[in-house]
Amino acid sequence: MLGTMAATDQLPAEHRALREGCGLLDRSERGKLALTGAGAKVFLNGQVTNDVEALEPGEGVYAAFLNHKGKMLGDLRVLDLGEELSLDTERATLQELFNLIRRFRVGYEFELHKRTMERGLLSLIGPHARAVAGAADLPEREHVSIRAEVAGVAVHLVATDTGVDLICDSAHTASLAAALAAAGTTPVSEAAAETLRIERGRPRYGLDMDDATIPQEAGINDRAVSFTKGCYVGQETVARLHYRGKPNRHLRGLRLSAPAATGAELRLGEKVVGRLGSTAVSPTLGPIALALVRREAAVGDTVSVSEGATTGEVVELPFATEALDAGSPEL
Repeated sequence: MLGTMAATDQLPAEHRALREGCGLLDRSERGKLALTGAGAKVFLNGQVTNDVEALEPGEGVYAAFLNHKGKMLGDLRVLDLGEELSLDTERATLQELFNLIRRFRVGYEFELHKRTMERGLLSLIGPHARAVAGAADLPEREHVSIRAEVAGVAVHLVATDTGVDLICDSAHTASLAAALAAAGTTPVSEAAAETLRIERGRPRYGLDMDDATIPQEAGINDRAVSFTKGCYVGQETVARLHYRGKPNRHLRGLRLSAPAATGAELRLGEKVVGRLGSTAVSPTLGPIALALVRREAAVGDTVSVSEGATTGEVVELPFATEALDAGSPEL
């Protein structure tokens, strides 16, 4: 209980650092793989939703990997680091991604490498992230990367939607984190980073998306799906829904009247219209959440949460209020 209270007490200061300064979060636990060899890009291009084959060294994309019915098995970031294609995904979906690659690799010339324990991943989050990382030469387009040296450590600097990621050999992760902390960053908790993610309306696999989700329902088509590349697993369903259909569910924000738990049932009148995904108590917005809700629940509607007295107003994403914008540089 004391640990929980302490973390809660620190959240406003950490949140302020993420919005006005630079927060530091160690995300080395993410699942990491690499592909090397002449056939790596062609192979992966046929397995994920975005265009991997078109990548040049230093470029990257966000993508999903699907089953044959177009439902998501996970999402990932693909970076062309020159010497390899670097893949990172949620730790919970690492095995699914590994199995997919092993299952369909026959006939392609490439090697699969495990990198989870070999590579460290530090995230600098906030408007001062580039200055702290010395990343003035890093293009601002998300997923672009450059090689650099930070505090004597060789790294790949990767542009993100909220700052800069630093990828290094795992043996140097602790010393690099210490140097970044000494340079003026604020170490932050995952809870603080998650609060910012929810405010920005970015869904997370395992909380807001799962194996029953089609990418368009989660609002990630613009970031994760190419409609001009060649075929990939699950493409028919994704393309048909994009060009001809209307999804039955949409990712929405919820302004809650009180904190509520992930998984809580949402009702519009007597009808169940969804369940809560990611939840947080934002220092500036109060209790908020993301949820896939049926289209019957329109923006502006009020839904009830479970059987209790808690309610939620359905809002467009990202959460946009004067409270968030006032005095906080846009990330």
